[in-house]
Amino acid sequence: MGYLFSAALRAVAALNVADHLAQGPRPVADLAEAVGADPLNLSRALRLLATRGIFAEDDAGRFALTPTAELLRTDVPSSFRAAILMLTDRTFWQPAGELEETVRTGTSPFERLFGMPFFDHFARDADTAAIFHVGMASMSDPENPLIARAYDFPPTAVVVDVGGGHGGLLLAVLRDHPGLHGVLFEQPHVLREHRLGELGADHRWDLATGDFFTEAPPGDLYLIKRILHDWDDEQCVRILRQCRRAVSDHGRVLVIDAVIPPGNDPDPGKLIDILMMTSLTGRERTHTEFDTLFTRAGLRLARVIPTDTRLSIVEGVPTT
Repeated sequence: MGYLFSAALRAVAALNVADHLAQGPRPVADLAEAVGADPLNLSRALRLLATRGIFAEDDAGRFALTPTAELLRTDVPSSFRAAILMLTDRTFWQPAGELEETVRTGTSPFERLFGMPFFDHFARDADTAAIFHVGMASMSDPENPLIARAYDFPPTAVVVDVGGGHGGLLLAVLRDHPGLHGVLFEQPHVLREHRLGELGADHRWDLATGDFFTEAPPGDLYLIKRILHDWDDEQCVRILRQCRRAVSDHGRVLVIDAVIPPGNDPDPGKLIDILMMTSLTGRERTHTEFDTLFTRAGLRLARVIPTDTRLSIVEGVPTT
């Protein structure tokens, strides 16, 4: 019944409960009035979360923040609230409830439930799109500097961030490597919310719009973070081929994704893989599966670089 923890977590995140505990413990009746909730049911949800160290109840029945619950506040660095709202949004939650159908048929129930494929739905529903992109930024911001420092970027190069969302990873790369020039390649409605202006050096970056299945801007290094896991093998090969065609002779294609390890040990990628299976057409992949994709796209898998995050950098070199 682990899904009930996720449901409780979403409820308190949506109600901004953590923000109302920033000044200290509060009685549940007072807290419920502040957030617009039923006191008894709010208490029951918080009591469940407290069993995992998210909030704590004292002997007087007051609830308080714990170090983990602090990350639910909207005003703290690396707040995870937006990521929680994204990961527990109905676009993920409802298809996950139809996992039996997915296992039986090999297809996602998303289109049946929402009337269109995943990314078409996001493009047409501005509120859901905002949840997705802000949530992805919430997940990505803490890891982007670690990823940027994990790769030995050349001193001068054009770095193209393919499907880079609001540009958080590219921003981290440009901050750490002042000789690089960046290109954020995305759809127009996503680029409207880009963050590259935070760099304070507008001459060091450009925006490019287009469809990564059919084109890619010219460049030396291509960042493809958490993109390939959204798509099936044929679509991934199409994306990689566009990067292969556009990359300079001595360039590199850097796929930044989970690489599923062999064996039976727990791994976060194995969990995210189920999310991809139910809501999208993609999956998390092994080293061998990435190697196959690269070969089909005219690339050679040169190495897999750890990043001190849950993701690795899978480096592809153009073949002749």
